Amino acid sequence: MRQAERGDRIEIHFIGTVDNGAIFESYDANSPLHLTLGNHEIFPALEKEIIGMYIGEVKNILIKASEAYGPRQTENIVVVHRSLFPEEQTIDIGQKLAIQFADGEQRIMLVINITNDDITLDGNHPLAGLDLTFALKLADILK
Repeated sequence: MRQAERGDRIEIHFIGTVDNGAIFESYDANSPLHLTLGNHEIFPALEKEIIGMYIGEVKNILIKASEAYGPRQTENIVVVHRSLFPEEQTIDIGQKLAIQFADGEQRIMLVINITNDDITLDGNHPLAGLDLTFALKLADILK
């Protein structure tokens, strides 16, 4: 039986969870994930675990935060004055906002705190700082 190797186009099914068991993403037989090993489409640490798997093989794979989205970074949390937003714009905690920076870069940021004068925005990836577990099945090697 053939093992997955770099360059193979594969089909995987998985349920991705964080430490508290919450599911962050899943792909099953009805909606599989197709990717090519070696094309940097997934975390290198996850790819390393898939290489060598056989079709139909199932693994539980733990990817540490440092090998996934990295640690939460305080420099990605910014406090801005409310006057930077249109007065009529309603802003709520938990809302995602597209923020245009002076260098032209646009980022999606999460509103994490609001005061009368300021809005605190978090630009960290929602899974930053979290270890990720993948209950993963190599469903097929497509080429």
